[in-house]
Amino acid sequence: MPKDNKKLEHIRHSLAHLLAAAVIELYPKAKQAYGPATENGFYYDFEFDTKITDSDLPKIEKRMRKILPTWKSFKKDSVSKIDALKEFGSNIYKAELIEEKSGEGEKLSVYQSGEYRDFCKGGHVDDIKDINPDAFKLSHVAGAYWRGDENNTMLTRIYGVAFGTKAELNEYLEMQEEAKRRDHRKLGRELDLFTFSNLVGSGLPMFTPKGTLLRNLVIEKIYSIQKKYGYEQVWIPHIAKRALYETSGHLDKFGDELFKVQGKSKTEFVMKPMNCPHHIQIYASRPRSYKDLPIRYVEVTTNYRDEQPGELLGLSRVRSITQDDGHVFCTEDQVEDEVKNIVDVIRSFYKKLGMFTNDTCWVSLSVRDPETPDVYLGDKKIWDTSEKILEKVAKAEKLNYRKIPGEASFYGPKLDFMFKDALGREWQLATIQLDLNMPGRFGLEYTDNKGKKKTPVMIHRAIAGSLERFLSVLIEHFNGEFPYWLSPVQVKVLPIAKAHNKYATIVFETLRENGVRVELDDENKTLGKKIRKAKLEKVPFFLVIGDEEVKNEQVTLEKRKGNAEKMSLDDLFSKLEKESLL
Repeated sequence: MPKDNKKLEHIRHSLAHLLAAAVIELYPKAKQAYGPATENGFYYDFEFDTKITDSDLPKIEKRMRKILPTWKSFKKDSVSKIDALKEFGSNIYKAELIEEKSGEGEKLSVYQSGEYRDFCKGGHVDDIKDINPDAFKLSHVAGAYWRGDENNTMLTRIYGVAFGTKAELNEYLEMQEEAKRRDHRKLGRELDLFTFSNLVGSGLPMFTPKGTLLRNLVIEKIYSIQKKYGYEQVWIPHIAKRALYETSGHLDKFGDELFKVQGKSKTEFVMKPMNCPHHIQIYASRPRSYKDLPIRYVEVTTNYRDEQPGELLGLSRVRSITQDDGHVFCTEDQVEDEVKNIVDVIRSFYKKLGMFTNDTCWVSLSVRDPETPDVYLGDKKIWDTSEKILEKVAKAEKLNYRKIPGEASFYGPKLDFMFKDALGREWQLATIQLDLNMPGRFGLEYTDNKGKKKTPVMIHRAIAGSLERFLSVLIEHFNGEFPYWLSPVQVKVLPIAKAHNKYATIVFETLRENGVRVELDDENKTLGKKIRKAKLEKVPFFLVIGDEEVKNEQVTLEKRKGNAEKMSLDDLFSKLEKESLL
């Protein structure tokens, strides 16, 4: 970790101690559990004997600032397990951590600042003056199960944010406010894109006509780009025998997240958490020759995982996960070209969204962790070859890539495409994964040109990934102001008065007949209210029609942002056609 980042991590960890000290002074019966640094700050989990809410944070923060000047440094004491339990054993959470961290005769670390002592592995500031009292803030309170296990006690987690300077903190807080304005859950309601129902269940979104159109436009764009590479659509059922996922290895990975299906037979079925085992069965349904390869299957289908209720978040984390999933079965000699083709699809799609630049996109070449070779399935030589192929493609395609050890899937290395949104947040969206193991687990074969049986290579690829999560990113990235080609409604026609409705209807029908997604607002309202509604709906263009437009058979084109301009219908169509190509 770079030196500056390490220093900031230590500041944040130190502030977690300061938070705990303030809480214990204000709430003496509270029990500290665990308090690490985080990406943007820190948190600490407590068991309180009273309810703590966000309204209590200013009081706690004030006490933190009162304590801070009384601290000089973090003094480390090395203690035995027995002494640690004597000091902290009455706290069941600290006692559990002490039991877990102690080895035979191994010393444990306790840190003290002022009057506050805590069992802790360390990582604090060398000088308390490194903590800027104006550069941290408590942000919110949330519930958190001890050790993340829902069978354990629900604790109260107090979050804080912290930076090196007040200016950095203010910049972060402003970005958080902008993130609230862009929240896809808020915009989803305002733009009428999706909804949730208690009767249907949490984590199970339903998409309205506009939201469904948005999904379909994304899917259609991906399909239109990849069709030149010979992908064929397939269809699979949404349930399968448990045995399918035992063979694939997914049962071990998703065992606790599987939805069970009870039928009339004694056979145990589950809702599918992944699609690849089904696609493998289509490949295995008939003998294959090298002449058949590569075989490329693709479909958009929904998977199901029983996520923890506390982890569900709008479209970002759901129980019904729609994937634009694809699998390529090919020979070893074909892998490089197939990966290049998938890179081209990803590049073309994200360029259409304005997101594929060196400033907004980088690629993680996700490889094995050399320290933990046993967690990966398959032969070392095949792994070496596969990692070299992906790096060769990354170089040939001039991808902005970094090799990241430990991020490979258990079955093979991958290229993960990381994108920054308009707020600078990073998201992993598209992925290309080489699978070195599943074809062998299922006994897949093809006959080579010498009549010998060989195992094909399998490539997993997703362009948008989880469609729900992708849309949550897209909604927030564009703040609901989608590009023309992606907007559920592209144009609204706004007659000023009833006398203009006839010509407005002609314009509306002409646009609709020419494939424009258009709406006519002929309600008996003022033009100002109609324009305001169109802007709130974030429609890219709206056409104002009044006396002059009727007389000259023109329209006045206005944008979400920009100046109005009068033009003929022919000029309008030319402009809209150019917009659709952007």
